[in-house]
Amino acid sequence: MRALAVTPIHLPPEEIRRRQERYDRLAPPGLAIELRDVGPAAPATLDTGESVRASEREVAAVLAAAGDGWDLAFPDCVLDPAVPDAVAEPPLPVHGLLKLSATYLAAKGVRFGAVVRNEAIAEEFAKRIAAYRLTEYFAGVRVLDLPFSAIAETETWNAALGTAVGELAALGATAVINGCSAVDVEPADLPARIVDPTALALRLLAVEDL
Repeated sequence: MRALAVTPIHLPPEEIRRRQERYDRLAPPGLAIELRDVGPAAPATLDTGESVRASEREVAAVLAAAGDGWDLAFPDCVLDPAVPDAVAEPPLPVHGLLKLSATYLAAKGVRFGAVVRNEAIAEEFAKRIAAYRLTEYFAGVRVLDLPFSAIAETETWNAALGTAVGELAALGATAVINGCSAVDVEPADLPARIVDPTALALRLLAVEDL
């Protein structure tokens, strides 16, 4: 299968390369992913509600113009910009990393929380969980209050998880979604397991004949 991934924000070439290498590493056999930058009209970061809405518009435009040759597409973002809340039939099947991973956890009866970089993302994340009708499984979201640069700094991001994961575990979460599609999750001794939504979603996309 050939999958098109679209960044939610306009990124420099070096970050596109880093994310593409991550997809190449995580993609299961039989799934080839090409990451495409959303373009300069999109915001450079997701720090406000306005930037989230702008991201949705630009991602939707790229997906609509994707053309033939793709089996499926998804935004390179845990906020699932431009992903339908319910079943839809667009010209190109569009999936969501959050929708896939969170729905899977809920289907297994797992109570989960999430950690995200900032308040704007936290607010949108909770809205998405509600739109997917998964609120009863959701323990809440905690903000790591990290700069955008921390997305590419694995050690910095992972070092910030401890307190937030502890708080979510105290609320009953046995799993915590790492709320960024482009961060590598490192093994750690934490009271709840950290779920890489990208890695989980890609495994689910590769499952056939369900």
